[in-house]
Amino acid sequence: MKKSILFLLVSFFALTSLPAQIKLGVKVGGSTTSLNASQINLFNQGGLKELQLALADANYGIHGGFLVQVKLGGLLIQPEFLFNSNSVDYEVTDLNTLITQIKTEKYQYLDIPVLLGFKLGPLRLMAGPEAHVYLDNTSGLLDFDGYRQDFDELTLAWMGGVGLDLWNIMLDLRYEGNLTNFGSHINFKGNSYSFDERPSRWLFSVSFLLGK
Repeated sequence: MKKSILFLLVSFFALTSLPAQIKLGVKVGGSTTSLNASQINLFNQGGLKELQLALADANYGIHGGFLVQVKLGGLLIQPEFLFNSNSVDYEVTDLNTLITQIKTEKYQYLDIPVLLGFKLGPLRLMAGPEAHVYLDNTSGLLDFDGYRQDFDELTLAWMGGVGLDLWNIMLDLRYEGNLTNFGSHINFKGNSYSFDERPSRWLFSVSFLLGK
């Protein structure tokens, strides 16, 4: 992962050293996550079901950071570096007591999409790969004995969408699809789990492009 981040930083400084078709921008936005995954059962060390875990709600997220837009003829290349924070509510049932509780996990990632696109008048079409670099999280699931987290430092996704450029303001609506099943970080009493669905998100953002 460190080599990947170093490569991205070197690429960023190389881009900003090129001539005037390079523009910088700042971005803020929100997102909503789509998940319809089935519930999963967590087993104790004896192989018996101990907890039942279901998704109660995937909450709205926020993101913000900066972007670099490179114009090469009619082609746009746009890497972005965004801090992303979102949360999920789980419905957890203790199968011994049948008591159900709502527990929240909050996640923070550095999102690095690298998008290719072109413009049709004020409209902009863009798509490309995206890296999620894990930063930190807090979890109410840690209240349960035997629960621990095993996050991948780097996961991959793809995204595409449409933008509208109004002077130096850029409005974007994008769809993101992830390549990793949701909940793959869950580990309970030595066993790893994940839900049966890959999460997707709709993202809306507003950017201010400097020097446009």
